[in-house]
Amino acid sequence: METKKKYYPKNPRIEIDWDLVKKLAAIHCTQEEIASVVGCSVDTLTRRPEFAEVFKKGREEGKASLRRKQYEIAMNGNVSMLIWLGKQILGQSEKTEVFMRDIPKIEFIPFKSATKDNKE
Repeated sequence: METKKKYYPKNPRIEIDWDLVKKLAAIHCTQEEIASVVGCSVDTLTRRPEFAEVFKKGREEGKASLRRKQYEIAMNGNVSMLIWLGKQILGQSEKTEVFMRDIPKIEFIPFKSATKDNKE
């Protein structure tokens, strides 16, 4: 008598809302947070070939949006934001110069080692 193996169907493929993934990546959610909101595991997300592209695009759009807002704030007269953006984007820096006056003269005194000949 032949015994049949039990058939266990694969788990149904989870549908992922890629627009939601992109929006969550844009606000810099972690992969764990995105997986939780979407309703799957991080492994399920990262196994999908489209995930890396959607995740990266969302992150980049989020950075651009943040930069745009910072620029807007700076252009509205926020001095600290102007200074910060100047340092970040234009490579500007605050130079601190130190001047010393009346530098004391340092006299060199030779060191004598304690050898058999020099011992008294």
